[in-house]
Amino acid sequence: MDSRRVAVLDRGTVTLVDPAAAVFSAFDLGPARGDGVFETMLVRRGVALKPEAHLDRLARSAALMGLFSPPLADWARLIDLLATTHADGEAALKLMLTRGIEGVSDHTAVGTLSPLAPDVLEQRRRGIAVVTLTLGLPADLRATSPWLLGGVKYLSYAVNMAAQRHARALGADDAVFISLDGRLLEGPTSTIVWARDGTLHTPPLEIGILPGTTQALLFTRADAAGLGTAMSLGTVADLHAADGVWLVSSVRGAAAVTSLDGLRRGDAGLTPTIQELTGVTT
Repeated sequence: MDSRRVAVLDRGTVTLVDPAAAVFSAFDLGPARGDGVFETMLVRRGVALKPEAHLDRLARSAALMGLFSPPLADWARLIDLLATTHADGEAALKLMLTRGIEGVSDHTAVGTLSPLAPDVLEQRRRGIAVVTLTLGLPADLRATSPWLLGGVKYLSYAVNMAAQRHARALGADDAVFISLDGRLLEGPTSTIVWARDGTLHTPPLEIGILPGTTQALLFTRADAAGLGTAMSLGTVADLHAADGVWLVSSVRGAAAVTSLDGLRRGDAGLTPTIQELTGVTT
């Protein structure tokens, strides 16, 4: 039985449709040009995790791209409808908003729900091997060049997916982007976090990276675990010198980096605490 679900949001009405049915026109600017935004959140036992944070970021991304977006209350109803169809285990719930069909409609709003890929759960348990890849831009360029859409979760993820394929071709699981001037940026689908001497670090948003909802939750809760937090312009050398390094995202949670550019590394026993703070445990 197909456990995937698809819902369409149209003029305030949320409708479940056949997962095999077409929901995007060939003329829709989302699939045609990647002109749209999206969010992906974890569903656990019928409940979506951090929906408000994802909806806030969806609204921010839409505003930065000049997209019309339905009211957040309508999106929330779509999330609830999809989430409650998956009562057992975990699933990934994705919201997609496009610019619609030029001259015909001003947007298309769709939600999907699908089971997690087995490797997601495995990477939570065993950790991941990571390679660093250049993004080919100075660290501060996206922050001062809004047309580059720094900090926007837009649909055109071809480069991000190519980076992950390249990482796998090198024998790794994932990648971390670095700037032309050697600064840490983010993963293709994650935020980079590292620990050193009792403090958690992550790159500052001012360099044009995507605000991480899971990283934000982790930093909010860190003080309760006796950990400090800092926004830091880090380098690859900082990762090698760190007590622990994690790629953090909503669906995978916190995956410990066990190898960086071919060099094995540990986590100082911190991974269970980090995963507990993100709310996504093994």
